[in-house]
Amino acid sequence: MKKFIELKKQREFGDILADTFAFLRSEFKPLLKTITNIAGPYIVLFLIALVFYIYIVGDQFSFDLNSDVFPYQNPLAMVAAYLLYLVAAILAYTFTTSATLFYIKSYTDNQGQVDVNEIKQNVNKTFWSFLGLSFLKGLTLFVAVLICCLPVFYAIVPMAIVLPILVFKSMNATDAYSEGFTLIKDEFWITLATLIVLYIIISVIGSIIAVPTVIYTWLKMGVFSGEVDPSNLDSLVDPVYIFLNVLSSFFQYALNIVVVVGSAFIYFNLNERKHFSGTLERINTLGNSDN
Repeated sequence: MKKFIELKKQREFGDILADTFAFLRSEFKPLLKTITNIAGPYIVLFLIALVFYIYIVGDQFSFDLNSDVFPYQNPLAMVAAYLLYLVAAILAYTFTTSATLFYIKSYTDNQGQVDVNEIKQNVNKTFWSFLGLSFLKGLTLFVAVLICCLPVFYAIVPMAIVLPILVFKSMNATDAYSEGFTLIKDEFWITLATLIVLYIIISVIGSIIAVPTVIYTWLKMGVFSGEVDPSNLDSLVDPVYIFLNVLSSFFQYALNIVVVVGSAFIYFNLNERKHFSGTLERINTLGNSDN
């Protein structure tokens, strides 16, 4: 019997991180199976689009300074490859994130028992709301970056929990967006610290995953031999290079699931501190059991 991890409770800084990874260890197989069942086709499309994009970029990019078409031989092919990659990435991200959050919702509502059919229905039903809120979230962070560095640190906290709010509170996109700013009041700094540590952990893991690709690229360029030849870059894109890039991108993409689970724990912590909804539910459950 797996131990049920109660999400609807207050947690300190370290507990949020520890329970995030504890949940992933406990639910790794069923969560992965659910994500594959729901988002699998879109993840495959994303990987195919990535292969196509890497191939087109490598084939079109030229280091011949005497070429009249430097640096791209066919800009239209570049644009088409990028658009295909962008659309596939958005679809894969949306379905993966939505499936993960609705898995957590089903897990929480049913005391550890997950209904995959219900999750799939909820993911499909909220697709456009999820996509719209994801776009609004990205736009907010983009504008914050354009303004200055400090607004990014302010915006990143509410934006980290808007998607969990959409799922766990069953709100529409605009209400979930507004609720994100409401929940972070009085808990901004500790939440920001939690997010920073989580992103650092993910960044370190992602950097380690990318090491084989970097080493192979350096070998192709002749860095280790001390004879760097820019002309070697014309043949940089080969099957091994594409495979390593796709494999690295896939694992780095999968790390996003850790961030999503972490954002769910952050949301429940903030919601519990402000509304005590989980505490009230447990009190009501005890009252009903006494009757």
